[in-house]
Amino acid sequence: MRIALINENSQAAKNALILDALKKVVEPMGHVVDNYGMYTAQDEAQLTYVQVGILGAILLNSGAADYVITGCGTGEGAMLAMNSFPGVICGHVEDPVDAYTFAHVNDGNAVALPFAKGFGWGGELNLAYIFEKLFGFGHGQGYPRERVVPEQRNKKILDAVRAHTLKDLVTCLEGIDPELVRGAVAGEKFRELFFANAKDEKIIAYVKTLLA
Repeated sequence: MRIALINENSQAAKNALILDALKKVVEPMGHVVDNYGMYTAQDEAQLTYVQVGILGAILLNSGAADYVITGCGTGEGAMLAMNSFPGVICGHVEDPVDAYTFAHVNDGNAVALPFAKGFGWGGELNLAYIFEKLFGFGHGQGYPRERVVPEQRNKKILDAVRAHTLKDLVTCLEGIDPELVRGAVAGEKFRELFFANAKDEKIIAYVKTLLA
């Protein structure tokens, strides 16, 4: 699995700490981590939590990433922004139980974490335990055991509902202020990481027009 890490501007200073915790847990499992920044609070490309949603949706829908790890001060804004787009099911995760149950009950492809609220002594340990429960035990297997069948059925129903209520990604992005979208893909390493891994030709072509 290719996992993308995205940090918005208010918590950009924690990027290295989050990246370290994530890689230590998931790389031994065979997963690959791409760090899309922000890398420091002083980065030239400043991402708001709204732009985190735009960037995350581009990565997931294009196939450049299979999973997105993101967040903000509380995690709420990033979660809402991510869930504004098709092809994204983002959970709000504060602890390892949230991570495990989101993976198995909701079977999404992104999580938003609070990187300020409640992030104190031992914060990096909580991150490591979250990533372990999120990626170390599979996805979509249901919890508890007696709820597996209805939970898997409900996830399929949700996917079908979202297919009718959300437009395709490029149509969504074309209706948004282009400068807002362009800012979401302005990161220092975006071109290098995105074009090496993206698979959806329509989205790739659209992103090229943004960067032209």
